[in-house]
Amino acid sequence: MANRSVYAKLMHSHPYFFRRLSSASFSSIAASPSPLNFKEKTEPTTIADKSIVNLDDFKGLFSSVPTSKLIKSSINLHLTAIEPVVDMGMWVVNSRLMETPLLREIILGVIKSTVYEHFCAGKDLKEVGTSVNKLYDHGLKAMLDYGLEHVNDNESCDRNFNEFMQTIESTKFLPPSSVSFVVVKITAICPLSLLRRVSDLLRWQYKDKSLHLPWKLKTFPILSDCSPFYHSPNRPEPLTQEEENNLHLSHQRLTKLCEKCVETNVSLLIDAEDTSLQPAIDYFGYTASIMYHKDDEPIVFGTIQAYLKDAKERLVNAKKAADKMGVPVGFKLVRGAYMSSERQLASSLGVKSPIQDSIQETHRCYNDCAAFMLHEIANGSGSIILATHNVESGKLAASKAIDLGIAKDNQNLQFAQLYGMSEALSLGLVNAGFRVSKYLPFGPVDQIIPYLLRRAEENRGLLSASSLDRHLMKKELMRRLTSSIT
Repeated sequence: MANRSVYAKLMHSHPYFFRRLSSASFSSIAASPSPLNFKEKTEPTTIADKSIVNLDDFKGLFSSVPTSKLIKSSINLHLTAIEPVVDMGMWVVNSRLMETPLLREIILGVIKSTVYEHFCAGKDLKEVGTSVNKLYDHGLKAMLDYGLEHVNDNESCDRNFNEFMQTIESTKFLPPSSVSFVVVKITAICPLSLLRRVSDLLRWQYKDKSLHLPWKLKTFPILSDCSPFYHSPNRPEPLTQEEENNLHLSHQRLTKLCEKCVETNVSLLIDAEDTSLQPAIDYFGYTASIMYHKDDEPIVFGTIQAYLKDAKERLVNAKKAADKMGVPVGFKLVRGAYMSSERQLASSLGVKSPIQDSIQETHRCYNDCAAFMLHEIANGSGSIILATHNVESGKLAASKAIDLGIAKDNQNLQFAQLYGMSEALSLGLVNAGFRVSKYLPFGPVDQIIPYLLRRAEENRGLLSASSLDRHLMKKELMRRLTSSIT
């Protein structure tokens, strides 16, 4: 692991990166195999059923991948799995070497030709278009994620909004259905301080139903009895007129993004944050879901983090409320990314952590949430993105979908993995006939460095998925070499 001085520099130069980095060790959950305990309506899937997604045929998996790409990917995955290399890279990027123009240019050049090209889709929309087309050739869809996040003023929010609008507009010029989602972070279009204030008020209203929030729009249930409330120890003051105006401006940005998505026939995916902000983020997402949908298809998808103890209850409550309103609703299911920071805060306040008590409990929650949504889809209601690098989870969820009679190309079910990671699982699911998207971050190299550092650090915890990719890529490269010699 990097030493304390390196982490101090990281926290100073990239606070968002440090927050995510502090919880990166939990991403190992995504890599560790665990059985899905689908308990409703059907018997557990047998081992034989896993053959629906075949990861043993390395020739078939990588048949459409050029040898040069395979070699480069294999090298990058090997490098990011070597901890001293990762530590050295993190130190260099956050050192004074970056203050010297010539050295900075050299370092950024090295980054661009290695990890950047592996984990990112390009510096601008033109390069992203090329990446999307290449994925499309492999049968994969794209989730476009411009690397914009936490802001504190309306000027920055407007600037980010314009970038998101251009991203959505760009999908018009790409192959139809090649882009499944455009990813938006509410923290990029609404001031962070306002999101905290709104979250505080929503939590307090849950405890005190007499609290009137004049700005509140129609929404689904946001909290549950087991949600964390320690972020709001005292009754919050009402929003000031300026805050209400800023909230209205933020809603306008989101609604315009939704309108553009309807126009371009692409869905909007809202990423999750830590529990101090998540109530407000869910509020934004749910109000948009109610306002914007296409017939029986959701336009706006929120994110459920299964490592939170209240995840299943909030998912079920929101889904039932949407059904009662007659509103189609969609979710992305992930395991989570803020374990350490959440636990540290709870510990400092002397309260119980909102995070599951063990990895096994997180697996159980993820599996229960997945099972619930698969049964809902089988009954003709709801949409889910199963975002996971867990090979076992991917295989068993695919088998369960078949058991429930869900067509492989059902538009309400898809899987997702990060660009440059879990390639074998992505291609295996595609080859089995399922809809699969890759999460494509993009932006200028220097702007996307925090993301790259997270990927490098998180890859330590994803060694199971990464090692599988490296193993299969090596076998395919050896096969090609042997074939060329003979």
